This record gives sequence, C-alpha cells and structure tokens, in this order.
Amino acid sequence: MGRTLLTGATGFVGSRVAHALAGRGDELRVTLRERSRLDNLDGLEYEGVNCDVLDRRAVRRAMRGVERVFHVAGSTNLRAPLERMLEINVEGARIVLEEALRADVERVTMTSSVAAIGPATQHAPADETQPFAGALGIPYVISKREAEVTALRLAARGLPLVLVCPTTVFGPGDIHRSSTEIVRRFMLRRIPAYVDGGLNVVDVEDVARAHLLADELGTIGERYIIGNRNFTWDRLFADLGRLSGIEPPALKLPVPAALALARVMQSLPGPTPITEVEVRVAAQWWTYRNSRAKRELGFRPSPHEETLETTVQWYLDREGDRLARSAARQPIALRLTGSVVRQLGSVAGIVRR
Repeated sequence: MGRTLLTGATGFVGSRVAHALAGRGDELRVTLRERSRLDNLDGLEYEGVNCDVLDRRAVRRAMRGVERVFHVAGSTNLRAPLERMLEINVEGARIVLEEALRADVERVTMTSSVAAIGPATQHAPADETQPFAGALGIPYVISKREAEVTALRLAARGLPLVLVCPTTVFGPGDIHRSSTEIVRRFMLRRIPAYVDGGLNVVDVEDVARAHLLADELGTIGERYIIGNRNFTWDRLFADLGRLSGIEPPALKLPVPAALALARVMQSLPGPTPITEVEVRVAAQWWTYRNSRAKRELGFRPSPHEETLETTVQWYLDREGDRLARSAARQPIALRLTGSVVRQLGSVAGIVRR
C-alpha cells in the first residue's frame, strides 16, 4: 500500500485504525498535537507530523504525497458546548476533506457516527436509509450531523469519500475516557438513576477492521453502520453487573423526573454525576441494523460477550484500587427509592387492568 494519512490516531478508535493500517502494510503518517498522548501507538512504526486539524496550512502540509486519508479525529464529549463541538467535528472535517479534495487523493474514509442518522424507535432498529428526525438539542448529535452533511457535499464535488458510522464503541484502551466512560461510571457507582432507552455496542477492533473494509470495498458517497448487539439499559447494566460484581443502579425514573434530578445535580457544587443532555441521550433508542455493512463490506462483528468482558477487565486492571474503595452495592437511599418506584409501578399496572 502507499502512504496513508490518519487523523485522530491517538484516540480510542483512531489508535486501533492505526494498528490495522500498519498491519495492512500502509506507509503510515499520523497527525499529532504537542500534548498528544502516544500510549496507544506504542510499538507502531509511523511518521508523526505536527498538525491540528483546525490549522489548514498544517493539514495541507500533511497531505503532501498522500494517497489515502482516514479522518477519525473528533470529539464525543456530551458535556462540551455546541460551539466547541461544531469547531472540532464540523470545521475540522471540512478543512481535512477540502484539503484531501485539493490534493486529489485516491480515497477518503471518514469516521462519522450513528448520531448523524439519529435514534430509532423502541421496537424498530434504524438503518442507513432512515430520515434524520432531528438533533434533540444535543450538541454532539448536531455536530456529527452537520459534519456528515459537509462531507457529502464535498463528495458531490468529486471527493472519493466513504463514511463509517460506528455505534457505541467498547473495548480496552480508552485512555481518554470517551465512549467507554459509561462502563467506568457504572463500576464506580456514579450513575444515580437511569431511564428507559437503548444503545448498540460494538467492539473497537471490529470498528477498526470496518474502516479498512470501507476503504477497500465501500461505495463512494455511501455510509455504513458499524454495530453489533442492541441493548436496553436494563440488559446492559445487568450484564455489566454480572461481569464486574457491582450492583446495577437501583433507581429507574420517568424521563421528566430524571431531567429534574439532573437539573438539581447540575446546580450543586462539585462534580456533576449526570447532566440534562446525558438524560436526553440515554432516553433515546440508539439501536441499529448492520445489514448493509455485512452485505457490502463482509463485516462480521466479534461476540458481544467478549467485548463487554474485555472492557470491564480493562477497567478492573486500570482502576482496581479505586474500585476496591467503592462499595459493590448501591447507596441504601437509592436502593430504597428504587424499590418504592418499582412497587408503585406494579400497583399502577394492576389499577390500569
């Protein structure tokens, strides 16, 4: 393979893409910033270039002599303000893709997100053809949707672009605490309550392999959902509890009550356990079908049980001391409240019948 430029190589997904590209035999060039942590690139042969994706001149220099581009850089921070998310995810993508078009590269594979497709309904997982219903006031969703629109406009101008849309990515090595942060918070008992909702979980190694499949076999201008198992929050928390030995959150709330709780917690001093935006995200059904990726790319995800096991074990190994200081059971007040809420729900069901 020829020279390949990779942005976001020090991140959770980007680092695994870097290893996959090196394994394929690509001559790898990665963009780095002054403060980039290189832990996940240990043992990898690559050319590092000082480049922030918001610096057009640096991006243009990084594109010299490049045949293929993998744009993985971006932010998944649900607590970042909209302006910052638009700057990183939309403006960063626009600069990289415009410079890739200018450099006349052979192929661009961009990491999008199922957020750009939008949530599904409770009983019908979504696919790539679902019309976008709205961003729900969630900055991350707004930014990923706008980034994809920007990318497809450049594809219409001749950019040889394929989009990869991962679901929620789990696995070991998330040193920046991005998409696996929910597992860490679960294990530290920092989820005070939850709501009805769902998500799809996929392994980081599967996502990395899917990027290469999209590069090799994907149709220009198309997007591919890269996902695996759909979970309800009830099911995911039960599995995480079984694997970690930590009791799942005891308090399940209606969405209005959870939003009110989040508002109260945001007003208190100290770290905020949960925000209104996080409640709105959790209350959706981020559940999907991966049929197109299987059919057109030959995508075959690994067993989801292994993904959960390796994620939990990574946090047990990494934060064992902190976890040991944290009791396995939920606080008594939350357990009692959760029991009352469940009993009231049962009574209400009997009355309705």
